[in-house]
Amino acid sequence: MTEEQQLAEEPRRTTPHDPAIPTADPKNPYAFPAAMPSSADREPRSFDVSSFPVPTRKDDDWRFTPINRIADFFEPFVPSHATTVRVTSMDGSALDADGVRVSTVPMGQEPTGTVMKPSDRASAVQWSVTDKATVVEIDGEPDQPVLISIVGGGADLDSLHLVIRAHDRSHADVVVEHHGLANLSEGVEIVTGQDSHVSTTFIQEWDAGSRHVGSHRIHMGEGASLRHSMVTLGGDFVRIRMDQEFGGPQGDLNMLGIYFVDPGEHIEHRTMVVHNHPECRSRVVYKGALDGRHAHSTWVGNALIQPTAPGTDSYELNRNLVLTPGAIADSEPNLEIENGDIIGAGHASSVGRFDDEELFYLQSRGIPEREARKLVVRGFFGELVDEIGIPAISGHLMNVIDRRLSRGEDEAMRTVLEEK
Repeated sequence: MTEEQQLAEEPRRTTPHDPAIPTADPKNPYAFPAAMPSSADREPRSFDVSSFPVPTRKDDDWRFTPINRIADFFEPFVPSHATTVRVTSMDGSALDADGVRVSTVPMGQEPTGTVMKPSDRASAVQWSVTDKATVVEIDGEPDQPVLISIVGGGADLDSLHLVIRAHDRSHADVVVEHHGLANLSEGVEIVTGQDSHVSTTFIQEWDAGSRHVGSHRIHMGEGASLRHSMVTLGGDFVRIRMDQEFGGPQGDLNMLGIYFVDPGEHIEHRTMVVHNHPECRSRVVYKGALDGRHAHSTWVGNALIQPTAPGTDSYELNRNLVLTPGAIADSEPNLEIENGDIIGAGHASSVGRFDDEELFYLQSRGIPEREARKLVVRGFFGELVDEIGIPAISGHLMNVIDRRLSRGEDEAMRTVLEEK
């Protein structure tokens, strides 16, 4: 036997880069930790509403949510079709016909339903009652950011489905703005192609009395980068869940969040980052401010590093600034690691009030307390606002935050005077 034949007869040797994934025993799925069911992503995925029981506060995914306020989103309903969607360039002009295409397709027709199936009852209901989807396809590099304006049509229940699809090696900024009065169940699918560089910014500035239950499902191509920003500055009740997965190695994900919660509002964001391919990076940074009694925010961040993802670099952070007594901020980072061959993984969260030393320092420099508080909050949000990277949006957001602070201070003063 020749040397070549001997080598061919030898068993194949695995390299250090080949992940050794144990096979679970169906009678004992906990025999191998890497094959355990994920505690961070254990819910079924289905388009069928009946696959999901009606949530209760005893369910872990809903324990922070006042579900009585959105009980009507858990049963199929007839949408009002009053919500409008308009797609333009950022300055309001017509889109670049060569780089951006907008179409409407029936639900179930590609590219709808091609990312991940719904992961809770509310999103399954949204899928089942929506008859068509708005599809925005990006190919190339548009000269301006793409603006998607969504305007609520009133207090009747409505549903909406949006697909943002960026082709291979495309570069684009997409801004999705929500305005008006609405009770909206919304589904969003984001698909980015290989080596694409995309920024998506979702802004919720709903009128008082609005409710918004949303589900984002995100699939990133090999070598793609995505900056997914979520800004919630209005709405009586907003709950948005974001589920993401990589489609190949060397993906780069940044998820940014900004929220400002007024008295009686419930604002909830839930992120789920799944590292399922090698050498991918993720950063999740959410910051919120709460002003007034019964202002309630919830952030739940989940990161799952699977056995198939060596070389992962992941971190998630949540900071909450409580401006007045009586506000509640729930913050829960979760990290699940099923792979020891990683660069790094970590998480942090905090809930705190104004730093007295910062206020004292500013006031000692002759800045009135009211203006000093605004400066502290602007500094708290400023880094994330700048990172969004669209000047027109950044300036607008800081102005809105200033107005919210002024309104809160005026209401607090009226309350003091009434008590006297």
